[in-house]
Amino acid sequence: MNQNKQRQQALAPLTKSEPWDMLIIGGGITGAGIAREAARRGLSVLLIEQKDFAWGTSSRSSKMVHGGLRYIASGDYKTTLLSVRERERLLDEASGLVNEMHYVMPHYKGKFPPPWIFNTLLRVYDKIAGKRYFKYFKKDAFLRLNPNIKQDKFLGASQFSDAITDDSRLVMRVLDEAVHDGAQAINYLKAESLLTNEQGLVVGAMLKDTASNNSNQTFDIHAKVVVSATGAWADTLRRQARAQSGHSFHQQIRPSRGSHLVVSQERLPIQQAYTFLHPADKRAVFVFPWENRTVLGTTDLDHPPLNDQEVGITNEEVDYLLDATNSLFNETGLNREDVISTWAGVRPLISDGGDGKRVSPSKEKRDHSVWLDNNLVTVSGGKLTTFRLIALDVLAKCQEVLDLDDSATQNLKTNSDQVFNNPTPTHAKFATLPKLLQQRLQGFYGLQLDNLLALAHDDDLAYVTDSNTIWAEIRFAARYEQVIHLDDLLLRRTRLGLILPHGAMTPLISARLKQICQQELGWNEQKWQQEVARYSELWQRYYHLPAA
Repeated sequence: MNQNKQRQQALAPLTKSEPWDMLIIGGGITGAGIAREAARRGLSVLLIEQKDFAWGTSSRSSKMVHGGLRYIASGDYKTTLLSVRERERLLDEASGLVNEMHYVMPHYKGKFPPPWIFNTLLRVYDKIAGKRYFKYFKKDAFLRLNPNIKQDKFLGASQFSDAITDDSRLVMRVLDEAVHDGAQAINYLKAESLLTNEQGLVVGAMLKDTASNNSNQTFDIHAKVVVSATGAWADTLRRQARAQSGHSFHQQIRPSRGSHLVVSQERLPIQQAYTFLHPADKRAVFVFPWENRTVLGTTDLDHPPLNDQEVGITNEEVDYLLDATNSLFNETGLNREDVISTWAGVRPLISDGGDGKRVSPSKEKRDHSVWLDNNLVTVSGGKLTTFRLIALDVLAKCQEVLDLDDSATQNLKTNSDQVFNNPTPTHAKFATLPKLLQQRLQGFYGLQLDNLLALAHDDDLAYVTDSNTIWAEIRFAARYEQVIHLDDLLLRRTRLGLILPHGAMTPLISARLKQICQQELGWNEQKWQQEVARYSELWQRYYHLPAA
């Protein structure tokens, strides 16, 4: 099937004449989670995203599913409790997609935090989880296993566990579950404006197809409740909704940029994550293994007012992350030439607006907030880990607008519902795969895995060079996952553009990518060259190093 037919199929649900129960604007993890919980309760749900699914913060996070250890230190026990429970739930339900990762905090004489304080926190952390993850390594034992770290005044190291994921695949997995329960999800549809009735209440939105630069196709979509789950962009639609009733509006969202560097495992070989305080500003930073690479992160800086453009790292952030890593690892000497790629995302911190005396972004709370303005429900803030709990809070707020019957609401407050279905694959090819690949594919694709294997050519079961990705994943995404542009395929459906040199645009890899896109998307030579030019410019500007 060519791309035009795929797009026509994707847009077909927009011809529905009766109002939807819920229109969700925003295709990140929060929107996907809301769609999942609403659809499983029998609501008719349409989710739309103005760019690609997970295009914003949800493909550019630090990939960590964590309990929020620092919340204990700040006295926010409840947030840690909820986060740890959700982390354990995801480790159990989405193994292969959400995986346990060991973290270590090295301790140095005279440096904060001293072992006794940190280890006390870790014992509380484990008590919440109901599992024993904490372990303390004395100096000599740790250095035998980690000879490359700085040894001057080294005391020992504390080990604990959290989890790591592929954030954009997590979004796609949750969306798959929502669609399986009846939701519709369409990317590259922008909410141009809200629709209101005579009372000024929001009753839908005018959507514009943004899949091509030439498209002027619009759709008036009506819904009983409209949910804005646009993260760092949440103030835009709230301002529109409040303007309908003449209410003033004060900005709530404080965009904060977090940036990351990717280097090879050969340059910095690690098997676990390291967390430590940056020597310059004493902020916690991380170095961790991900997708056969090593990631350095993250920064936490106020970001300028947002538009619809990509977000990229700055030279100052590059230096900041390299300096931090080189301060911990002896003789590593990482420099700009070692950087394979970068990514930067914007966190939607909730701020009271302040008076110019705001705390630093790192000290803002990470809680989410839900607002109701003239039938527009807006949610922003929060953590990747707690997307399910955020969704339940949004549905509770929607009950103030929707008349949900008992069958739809009886499970709203329970914690027993599984997020993921995990059927056993039946396709014969599954049994031929290595165990680790089986686990990964089950976690990544869940209900869709048999379809992926059925579509795969024999040579599609091979890995793409030294990545964990097989070619079948690229073919499946192109056929079934609403791929519009090459960056959808290489930066979000797979992460090859982040882990392979030159954004995966080396001759051998690009030749095979071209073949798959021609077969599954119907791209001709002209279209392929247009997409390569578009992707290369975007990658060079936002996913590599900024000009020195």
